[in-house]
Amino acid sequence: MGSVFYRNPRHDYPVGVRGYGVYLYDADGKQYLDGSGGAAISCLGHGHPVVVEAIRLQVGRMAFAHTLFFTNHPQEQLAAEIAGRFGEDNARVYFLSGGSEANETAVKLARQYWLSQGRDQKHLVISRHQSYHGNTLGALSLSGNPVRRKVFDPLLYDWPRIDPCHAYRYQWGDESELEYGIRTANLLEDAIKSAGAENVAAFIAEPVVGATLGAVPAVEGYFQTIREICDRYEVLLILDEVMAGCGRTGSYFAFEADNVLPDMVTLAKGLAGGYQPLGAVVARGFIHRGIVEAYGAFSHGHSYVGHATATAAGLAVIRTVEKDDLLANVRQTGADLREHLRETFREHPHVGDIRGRGLLIGMELVQDRITRKGISRELGLATKIRNTAMENGLICYPGSGTADGVDGAHILLAPPFICQSQHVDELVAKLEKTLAQMRFV
Repeated sequence: MGSVFYRNPRHDYPVGVRGYGVYLYDADGKQYLDGSGGAAISCLGHGHPVVVEAIRLQVGRMAFAHTLFFTNHPQEQLAAEIAGRFGEDNARVYFLSGGSEANETAVKLARQYWLSQGRDQKHLVISRHQSYHGNTLGALSLSGNPVRRKVFDPLLYDWPRIDPCHAYRYQWGDESELEYGIRTANLLEDAIKSAGAENVAAFIAEPVVGATLGAVPAVEGYFQTIREICDRYEVLLILDEVMAGCGRTGSYFAFEADNVLPDMVTLAKGLAGGYQPLGAVVARGFIHRGIVEAYGAFSHGHSYVGHATATAAGLAVIRTVEKDDLLANVRQTGADLREHLRETFREHPHVGDIRGRGLLIGMELVQDRITRKGISRELGLATKIRNTAMENGLICYPGSGTADGVDGAHILLAPPFICQSQHVDELVAKLEKTLAQMRFV
């Protein structure tokens, strides 16, 4: 072992040396199908010549100039592209280095906006159980993932949380999806009343819950009701699309499928497709205007805000997705992959649910399909699936705690947008082989 402080020092990592298309290769020449885009990051796959060339050209012109002193063309152009897709004029885009920074920035924007309106008491941010918004202390405070929080609990804010919108686990047998969505959304109203609306600054949620629950989209009516409640009690709505945004679910913003407009949306991962570290907050014009009119500036910043090379990569990614009509492929290939998975695993005794939207797909694993009892955490199933899948030449993104925050397991699939039918067949075959090697109880 060398001098690297590894994520898991006890794990023997292969050395990745090359990537092209939907495949990665290690130093021994072994090929891996990237069935999860890392962690839903590599939307254009690996070695895309357009993105590589854009980075090369930008580094040659000007790799970096601190935005305390300069703006730059890639930042301006990418902001215009994103704002133009947002759905309302005068949106503003604040660039960062990743999703945790983006979510913390959104919280700071919410706080400073309410201060600009003379609403000093508004500081609480309500989130949801079984959520994940990042691994910095502020973002982890927002998150409702008990295992990720456990070690750092004394350092975290214990803000209010409500149940997620997760029909497989929480919908009553005698209610429709619409009835369930409205009932669950109304939990936010209860939480706001309990905390005092005068104290609540924002509500944050993932439109499609990614790493914690395994690609769970909200049901019909949920986010429309959430939007109405936020408006009624003057609470800002922040949608975390770090994983689900940038085309991953078949539309550039995941919220488009829910027919709502958030006050802020956070992006990362697919924003630059892994070619550079890049995140962003998109804020409605009234938030920007309120802060600027009251203070002249937003009291916040990081060294790499608006990084020229990172935004050049992001600009190449967003333009390639549009030029090659890749969102259509996301929708079609995602539907094909879900159908192939359902057909392959329809009789599997431990595959409880297959869900998702676009190319963000989850498989929930259970001890028993009838009772839906979660896999015991003591089995360490998620780690075993990840390691065995890699032995079989497949990269997937398993997770644990799916059922109740402790027990339960799922597999997250998020292959690149360039994925084709032969890759779908290969992914499902390798996943089937992997699950055949597992013990579930």
